[in-house]
Amino acid sequence: MKQLVEKHPLAIRWFHWVNFPVLSLMIWSGLWIYWANDVYRLGWGKTTLLKFFPQSFYQAFHLEYKLAQGMSWHFVLMWVFFLNGLLYVGYTLFSGEWRYLLPNRHSFKEAIQVTLFDLGLRKEHPPVRKYNGAQQIAYTSVIIMGLGSLLTGLAIYKPVQFGWLTQLLGGYEFARIIHFALTIGYVLFFIVHVAQVVRAGWNNFRAMVAGFEIVEVDPATHEIKAGPAALPAADASLSSTK
Repeated sequence: MKQLVEKHPLAIRWFHWVNFPVLSLMIWSGLWIYWANDVYRLGWGKTTLLKFFPQSFYQAFHLEYKLAQGMSWHFVLMWVFFLNGLLYVGYTLFSGEWRYLLPNRHSFKEAIQVTLFDLGLRKEHPPVRKYNGAQQIAYTSVIIMGLGSLLTGLAIYKPVQFGWLTQLLGGYEFARIIHFALTIGYVLFFIVHVAQVVRAGWNNFRAMVAGFEIVEVDPATHEIKAGPAALPAADASLSSTK
């Protein structure tokens, strides 16, 4: 028996769909800024094993000589990113949504189970909840990363005005390294997140667009059958769609 299950409230979907393009544009404008002082590489001394962005990369995507434009875009989008994140955290606190998102003592064990299942190394499906352990850890980490990006961004944007913050973060150079590392973290998160969405299928994607998904319910027990993005019956508002 198929039923509609309410999954994501409008506020969560709004924050999600605002944050995705804003963060993407911030990364893009950040590349315009980074071009002007492209110093990070993997290697030692004069030996370079990997340069993150070779000159051909900048030329292919026309990222050269756009420092002023990149800074303008980056700092405007920073406020949108900050306000959206602040509203999101406030909403999760006041709505009680944090109870689903915040990791607990079982989350790390469950995250390993989810990873093994996704890799095909575990046949038993992980516990079915609104957010599994891996999602709880990932989504909470992104919030912490967002705070880290904001603080390190302020530290390298205004190292004199926010001298105390810059020093607290280990100085200008170290704050910039952290800011760069967090950006790489966002890109990796995007890749994994999109791959998981594709793997979960249209039903899961629709839940983040329309707020509901269609699930299979056992007519005898009224329990939702296990699936990539299923919800426990206790957390769902159901309406029959036989």
